[in-house]
Amino acid sequence: MPILKRFVASAFLVLLIPSAALAAASGYLQVEDDPAVTRGDFIRAAVLSLGLENVTVDPSLDLPFRRVSKGHEKYVRIAHQKGALEIFGFDLLLAQGITRGQAAQVLVELSGLTTATPALFKDVKVGTPLERAVRVVIGNNWLEPLRSDLFGSHRKLIGRDAKLMLRKAAGEGGTPQDSTVQRETTIKVPITGTKRLMNLPKTQLLESIWSVIEREYLRTDDIDTDEAAYKAAEGLVNSLGDKYTTFMRPVQSRQFQSQFKQETSGIGATVEFIDGILTVISPLTSSPAEAAGILPGDQIIQADGKPLAGLSFFESVELVRGPKGSKVKLTIRRGGVEHNVDVVRDTISIPDVIITWQGDVGRKVAIVQLTQFGNNALHNLRPQMEEIVAKDPIGIILDVRNNPGGLLSAAESVTSLFVPKGSVYVEVRSRKTTTQNVTTGEQVVPGSIPVVVLTNEGSASASEIVAGALQDLDRAFVIGAKTFGKGTVQSVLQFNDKSSLKITIAEWYTPNGTKIDGVGIHPDIGVSDADEQLRKALNQLETLARLR
Repeated sequence: MPILKRFVASAFLVLLIPSAALAAASGYLQVEDDPAVTRGDFIRAAVLSLGLENVTVDPSLDLPFRRVSKGHEKYVRIAHQKGALEIFGFDLLLAQGITRGQAAQVLVELSGLTTATPALFKDVKVGTPLERAVRVVIGNNWLEPLRSDLFGSHRKLIGRDAKLMLRKAAGEGGTPQDSTVQRETTIKVPITGTKRLMNLPKTQLLESIWSVIEREYLRTDDIDTDEAAYKAAEGLVNSLGDKYTTFMRPVQSRQFQSQFKQETSGIGATVEFIDGILTVISPLTSSPAEAAGILPGDQIIQADGKPLAGLSFFESVELVRGPKGSKVKLTIRRGGVEHNVDVVRDTISIPDVIITWQGDVGRKVAIVQLTQFGNNALHNLRPQMEEIVAKDPIGIILDVRNNPGGLLSAAESVTSLFVPKGSVYVEVRSRKTTTQNVTTGEQVVPGSIPVVVLTNEGSASASEIVAGALQDLDRAFVIGAKTFGKGTVQSVLQFNDKSSLKITIAEWYTPNGTKIDGVGIHPDIGVSDADEQLRKALNQLETLARLR
């Protein structure tokens, strides 16, 4: 590795110790007569100890690792298939000594065990894969910590400790201290093939830096391998400059998933991280945020006097969220002007569909308000629309104001209610393909019933897909304000340590090929006032009904 040689050659000693001081200092050196165990030997011994040597693997698949010797290949394949080697990256360095923390993670992944036994050590960060592994190791008495407050994660694993650890893991000694031990099921993104991994930019530079740190860094107990890996991942993703592509650590990933629950506690607003600022996409209907006057586009600068600048998206959200009944003072920036808003947090229930009626008997208009494109819109709206059609309304208002979006499948399901089956409702353009997605459900609302779509600045993503499709297909008038302008598609990948990557994979266009990202859907009739938007929609349907 030329880069490594160049770095090592530059690592001159800058502190010269006089010979007398050197002699005194040598008294602090300890000679270990029990050598450290190499990574390769531990992986092989762990597979054999747990009786996994006969696990079926596909020998034709390329291993995503470099420099795997023939003697280790069988055991590396088994451990890789079990997801036990991802902590090492793609260069296993099998001849290098394995640390106690690395050994714990390898062995626990191979065993598939998890436990609730607490494991609080100053060198083990809570919520990390290392901490989960240490829980199992300590809970099963496989390995003793160095001290009551120090596990010794970064210390090399010596032979006698490795032998005892493997014997206990194999059931030859030691009793689990926690009766809640169970097999753990995780969602994993497997790493296969070498070509993709070899494209990592500056691979040798990064390897060289980490190699020097492991060999030379003075404060070994301060090295947090998980923190280093997560910061590297965050830096890699942040370098893309895409506000919708983010790496989420395990805790952040859980918080992200909680956004899709039907009930939560907070202020009731959908937010995004735009240019490093927590920005309101839309307040939810009848939410504390709406009651406090928070509007789409508002930037949340502070929460209870604490600036959000420099915090991550999820750290910012956690400061804004809180238990029901508590109050938070938010500093809002709107149009360059900052002001404070007091919001009393509440339990936020998010119904997908709210149906009301306007007008006299025989002249009724059905108002279908969609608050988000979730499972209710996907599965329950169709029978509700069939009931509406059976009542023969003079028109239908589809209200997607302050609807931040949701599932693409729900957008297709909603659009299919109003247009013939097989209609193009969105065009998705990825790096390699352009796909015209068509509706697959049967039309429910006949063309004889006019439709108006109400939009505003808080209508985003799936809301814009539906509004753009019905507008392009001449199926509905769009009335209100220009929409938010989110025309990209994200995919979320969850890794086996429960971290996630939300990544932009495509951009979408309306059926007529109109780009809306950063632009939005322009209404046929522009109206800014919310009450006037509804009145204009009702008047439009009355006019169309007279022409029927």
